[in-house]
Order: sequence, then structure tokens, then C-alpha cells
Amino acid sequence: MLFNDIIGQHEVKQRLLQSVKENRVSHAQLFLGSTGSGSLSMAIAYAQYISCTNKQSNDSCGNCKSCVKYTKLIHPDLHFAYPVALSKEVRTSTNVIQLWREAVLSNSYLTLNDWFDLLEAENKQPVIGTEESAEILRKLSLTTFESEYKIMIIWMAEKMNTSAANKLLKILEEPPDKTVFMLVCENEDLLLRTIISRTQLVKIKKIDRESLEHALVSKNNLSLSDAKNIVNLCDGNYGTALKLIGENENAESNLISFQDWMRACLKFDMQKINTLLNEFSALSRERQKNYIAYCLHIVRECIMINYADKNLVQVTENEKSFLKKFSPFINAGNCLQFNDELNKAYMHIERNAHPKILFMDISFKFNELLNLKTPQPADQ
Repeated sequence: MLFNDIIGQHEVKQRLLQSVKENRVSHAQLFLGSTGSGSLSMAIAYAQYISCTNKQSNDSCGNCKSCVKYTKLIHPDLHFAYPVALSKEVRTSTNVIQLWREAVLSNSYLTLNDWFDLLEAENKQPVIGTEESAEILRKLSLTTFESEYKIMIIWMAEKMNTSAANKLLKILEEPPDKTVFMLVCENEDLLLRTIISRTQLVKIKKIDRESLEHALVSKNNLSLSDAKNIVNLCDGNYGTALKLIGENENAESNLISFQDWMRACLKFDMQKINTLLNEFSALSRERQKNYIAYCLHIVRECIMINYADKNLVQVTENEKSFLKKFSPFINAGNCLQFNDELNKAYMHIERNAHPKILFMDISFKFNELLNLKTPQPADQ
């Protein structure tokens, strides 16, 4: 993984490069970034640069023996720990290392849901358990094979249970010589304070619009207008952007479904709502999440039409025709509630909520919100 492969994040890249050049590599670092920001990619690229035997000014060489092994994630001094679904066959991440390598090499902007879908873990909870900590300590007790440093990347470190986290406190504070920990985390509130206090923070921001648009055009052969539409929906999350590319062909059906849903909610047409609920329930979890993301996009564009610069509205011609009639229903009295309900629905889907109950509940709430008698903007 090269720094050049990572989308945006130029300031962070320069800071990490400089730390190696000045021999100021901290023994324990916390790469904190939201889903799809590239925090795992950044940690791997940083590890590769540290180990590269022919460092360039702004990146690893990509050709030395160390870099070649990093491109396959098989360097003997690079170690990973990550959440697994514990079972009789799987006790630590080492048991599924080959699947992990394939997943990351296929998509270094991997999400926890993506990973657990690959594991076919069903409803099991992701965890970095106590046995994993023992395995980490064992690996780091070994001498280095090829590089100056041993590097341990712990992905989704907030999934460590309390026992596992406590077992690592001492080694985080006093690691073996030439050992580097990189903890990749999305939610620091779920990490023990004692873990955080022992690490140096590397904050990974959401990917900026310009860099994300450029990546979608150059890496995925999208037109600039399509790239802009996807950027509006993905909130700086490249993983979501990749999924939305596949959803482009469903854009028209999403619009038709949203129109039908809103009309049924407005009139509270129970027969139509039930039909739609069955359709929603039949979708995969990722497809349900993408549909909610599309609904959020429509609500956002309604708000832009009503209260902001209309030139900022990013919609297709068919959407524009629909929004001309629908946007008056999204107003100052209900726009925040619409946004909140859809965001909560997205979160509940991620947590395996029953889709039919979820969409029924939100349909009731939308009926109330759509029928609120609220004054419209002055220019309408």
C-alpha cells in the first residue's frame, strides 16, 4: 500500500513521512477516522514506508523486497489483529488471515460489515478477545526477521473486550525495542481511556470533496457529474461511494420507490405501505442502507431548494421534476425530524433491526411529518 494509493489526506501523509525522516516514529499510535476515511490504508502505507529499504521523498519505493511483500501483506514483520466471530474453529484473527489479506487487498477501505459478511458470521458479534491479546504478545516476543521494526496493526481496536485491552496495557506503555503499534479506530469513546493515554493520536478526517471526486473519475471512470452526485451522498466515505457506483443503475427505481412511499405515507394508504414494506424487507441489508442513503439525498436536495442556493442542487432531470412537487412538504417544521429518522433507520439497519418493523415505524412517523401544517418559505 503506497501513500499515493490513498485518497486525499495530504496533511496526514506529510506528517507521517516527516516522522520517519526525523526518526520520530512513536511506538504506539491511534489512527482515528470515520468509516471509509482511509485510516486502515494509512496505517498500512505508513508501515510499508517504515519498512521500505529504498525510501523515496514522498512514498515507499514499491519495488524493494520489503515493498513487494507488503503488496501481498505477507511481510514477516507485519502483523494484524482484527475482530472475528468467535467459534470452536476461530479463536484468533490468525485463523482467518488468508481471508483477511484477500479482503484488504480487494478493498483497503473495508468496513466492519463488509468483513463480517465475508466471514458469514450471521448475527455473531465482532470481538477482539482475550486469546487475541495473548497471540499479539506472542508474535511481538519474536525477533524481527527482515525489517528494523516489528509492526502490529490492530484494526477496529474499539472491539477489544476489556480483558483483551487490559492485557495490552503494559506492552503499549513499555513495548519491546523497535516495536510499533498502530491502533485503527472509528469510535474512541469505546476504547479504554488507559489505552488512549498510551497512544499518539493520528486524526484521519473525512475525505475532502475535491479529492473524492477526482478519485471517482480517475479510478472508476465516472463522469464528473456522476462523481459529484455520489460525493453528495457518501459523506466523505469512499467505501460508501464504491457501493453507490453499483447503485447508479438502481437510481430510477429508487426514485419511483421513494415517490410511492411518500405518497402512501402522506395518505396513510396501509395497503400500499404493506406492499412496500415487503419489498424493502426482501432487499439485502446493504441495499436497504443504500436506499436510506438515497432518501437522505432527496431530503437534502429539498432543503437546498427551499432554503439555500438552488444552483447547489445536484439531481437528475426526473428527480428535478418530482422535487418541484415534493419539496414543499419538507419544510422548517419537519426537515430536521426527517433527517433524524432516516439517520436512525440507517443505524438500526447496521445493527440488524427487523426491516419490516423498522420501515413500518418510520412510515407512521413520516405520515405525521408530511401532514404538519407549517408555513412555507417566502419565495414559494
